Amino acid sequence: MDYLGLSYFGVFLGAGLCLIGGAYGISKLASAALEGAARQPESAGALQTMMIIPAAMIEGLGLLALVSVLLAALALNAGVPVAASSSAPAATSAH
Repeated sequence: MDYLGLSYFGVFLGAGLCLIGGAYGISKLASAALEGAARQPESAGALQTMMIIPAAMIEGLGLLALVSVLLAALALNAGVPVAASSSAPAATSAH
């Protein structure tokens, strides 16, 4: 229980790196397609069609990272004791 904060940090750091990598991949993909369309304007439609599938795969990677972070955070939360359900005995008054 002492290192629970570090485990949250690790999970979110890993997901952040994954999302930054996905954003970088999409930016490189869009940059290359835009440069290709600028060099040959008649091939812009074909470039856009070829760009859609890799962009969807990169977006899927980002979605996978977010889902894995959610699952990891929920799994980490399962081990945290809740204050309302503590096992301390209730105070009763014996008069």
